[in-house]
Amino acid sequence: MVKTALGIVKEEGLFKLWQGILPAIYRHSIYSGIRIVIYEYLKENVLTKEKDGTFPLWKSAVNGCTAGAIGQFIASPADLVKVQIQMEGKRRLLGKPPRIKTANAAFAKIYKEGGIRGLWKGAVPNVNRAALVNLGDLSTYDYAKRAILNNTSLPDSHLCHFLSSVCAGFVASVMGTPADVIKTRIMNQPTDEKGNGLLYKNSLDCLTKTVKNEGLFALYKGFLPVWIRLAPWSLTFWMTFEQIRYVIGATSF
Repeated sequence: MVKTALGIVKEEGLFKLWQGILPAIYRHSIYSGIRIVIYEYLKENVLTKEKDGTFPLWKSAVNGCTAGAIGQFIASPADLVKVQIQMEGKRRLLGKPPRIKTANAAFAKIYKEGGIRGLWKGAVPNVNRAALVNLGDLSTYDYAKRAILNNTSLPDSHLCHFLSSVCAGFVASVMGTPADVIKTRIMNQPTDEKGNGLLYKNSLDCLTKTVKNEGLFALYKGFLPVWIRLAPWSLTFWMTFEQIRYVIGATSF
């Protein structure tokens, strides 16, 4: 991972590490906003607290999966644009002219080639991953925070938010890495003339063959890079989110 980053800096410059940041901001603005709103709506109106005021972990898990899946599905076009823009660096290294230069141009190109459906190409594995990641992130943060407040003397403070977000980032990585492995293998497998995969039929087939041929821990290849990415994201998001709620006078998450 470090070698790859250094190679990008050497060949294309430091700022190329942030190539595709605009569609990434688009994606997270949509994705994160929707997942939080849906999670809180489900928590208040669908799978709600018990009569004694407790909120079972299974309800939090279902709400987290649902919120993450819906948020990712809606944000999928921005996710696709982000990947396409980031891949333009490889074309430049090969001496080829860039196909797209801006996020708007990428949206237009995808729509022209595939129509509305083209904007959701590859959405299924991404939705599956988002459901698992939010099962870890949303559910763990909510559960860990309540556990800390109910079982320790810590107040609803920065330290409480920090500890909860650390737990959330780790569990999200544990839940999301297998989906990342499967998604990567499906996307990188050779295909026939019709575009059908030669190694795996679908995500379930890839999961089954990977575990059968390589063992369960093969699903956690690349765990460290995933954790290094998700841990800072979880920490930054939750502490910022809680502070914003405090500043605007909203109740704590």
